[in-house]
Amino acid sequence: MKTIISAALISLAAGSAAFASVQPIPGSITYDNANVQLEKAPAGSTFFHTFSDGSGRDVNEVYKVNADKSVTLVNRTVSNAS
Repeated sequence: MKTIISAALISLAAGSAAFASVQPIPGSITYDNANVQLEKAPAGSTFFHTFSDGSGRDVNEVYKVNADKSVTLVNRTVSNAS
């Protein structure tokens, strides 16, 4: 019984993490399923990308470099100024 409950909790946590992931928006490096590959960045490193969202607000994104040199969007903040 404990095994079934543990497996259910792990499945729920995995599903929640996927649901909570940051999705690309217009202006994001990975928007529209862009396949970005970095040649010289070390795996596990992060970098920032800043752009305007079209309404005068600045969007700051953080990307992580994966082992295969692709990138994953991990965080986004949007300024309140307009």
